[in-house]
Amino acid sequence: MAHMALTVGFDLDMTLIDSRPGIHACYTALAERTGTYIDADLAITRLGPPLEEELVNWFPAEHVPATADLYREMYPTIAIAATPALPGACEAITAVRETGGRAIVVTAKYEPNAKLHLEHLGIEPDAVIGNLWAEQKADALREYAASVYVGDHQGDIRAARAADALSVTVATGPYGADELGALGADVVLTDLTAFPDWLAGYLDGTPRA
Repeated sequence: MAHMALTVGFDLDMTLIDSRPGIHACYTALAERTGTYIDADLAITRLGPPLEEELVNWFPAEHVPATADLYREMYPTIAIAATPALPGACEAITAVRETGGRAIVVTAKYEPNAKLHLEHLGIEPDAVIGNLWAEQKADALREYAASVYVGDHQGDIRAARAADALSVTVATGPYGADELGALGADVVLTDLTAFPDWLAGYLDGTPRA
């Protein structure tokens, strides 16, 4: 059966996990450590792109690589325990597995920290590929033959397009449902609790909103 070979990719931040509390705490600690002002409240409204794209707003460009390394070093002890799964995250992964398919996570987050989040929350995808943003994610999606990519950001829609995958989005990140549709998402769900039912309809040819 065709669905036995299904591979679904998932974004991480604001798709599977609500990383805002942990990232806020880590930015606050980074500001204290470096003596540099960071508006953590603002920064967590812009999650999705690579860390360096946020840090350049607060640090001189020549300091960004070292500051990013420091942030990633601090991250596990500050951000992991503070970060919950979003509603339906575990069930979405399970739904893919129950079809006989594979669920992979493809994220811009530093890969070791992405894995720590998933391990802490008991979410067990078949593979985790980090350090990829927007169209870069298409490389991993193609490598694993993913035909569906689930995300919350315009960058995730671009990733799906670049990989010739179906773009499924959830309105749990910076964009509302109407915005995601306008940005070109093929499917817009309120959150991942709707994903298992959508997946069942997708596989049996009776798509459900």
